[in-house]
Amino acid sequence: MSFSKLLSLLLLVNFIFIYQSHSSPDNNVTKAQSHIKPKKVHLSLYYESLCPYCRSFIVSQLVKVFNTDLLNIINLRLVPWGNAQYVKPNKTIICQHGEDECYLNTIHACAISIWPDPDNQHSEGMEAVWKACSARSGMDQKLIKDCYDSGYGRKLLLQYATETDHLYPKHLYVPWVTVNNQPLYDKYEDFITYVCNAYKDKDLVRACLSNSLKVTEEKFSRSPVCYVEIRSQIQQRLHCCSGGT
Repeated sequence: MSFSKLLSLLLLVNFIFIYQSHSSPDNNVTKAQSHIKPKKVHLSLYYESLCPYCRSFIVSQLVKVFNTDLLNIINLRLVPWGNAQYVKPNKTIICQHGEDECYLNTIHACAISIWPDPDNQHSEGMEAVWKACSARSGMDQKLIKDCYDSGYGRKLLLQYATETDHLYPKHLYVPWVTVNNQPLYDKYEDFITYVCNAYKDKDLVRACLSNSLKVTEEKFSRSPVCYVEIRSQIQQRLHCCSGGT
């Protein structure tokens, strides 16, 4: 695995830990806003761990949530399933970017659930990535490992699969970003504009005041995405992996 890929994975897993450390209700409302309690905006990201566009969006765009007061006005939800497929006859999970992605999606699911107990695939390279990141962040590696090894991570992942499969409209690619359950399609990098426009009291939010809140076709070009594979491609890959010709 290239150094740049390892670095981006470290940043991505580190984002999960940051997300958890800031998710307490006590951290979500400032003293100035505590008496107002306006309805928060629901911001959801449906992604897969090794899609390069998901990684880029998380570490360069979504992380802005934690650098501004946007965190005070949103309920952030991360759903690490993306374009994966669950093949029911043999209960196989096929991830678009291979077994490493299935492994990392499960690690993310464990971290997001705030450390329960999951799945039993194994990848020394990927394991080194999240362990190095968790050690640097002062997090307990055993909680994640127990979550993964016990099979609970797989259970969480399949719950995310069900949620993703029941999206309406259905997702076409990742990153798939929704604001109050409405997809942003290929304008996902402009999520701050959509969040601020959806928030009732955006004049109280510094990040909204400093952001241009008008969405135009000229302002943003199409953001890159990882498209959903058609069913025949998934079936062909599964057939090859199972020893078929």
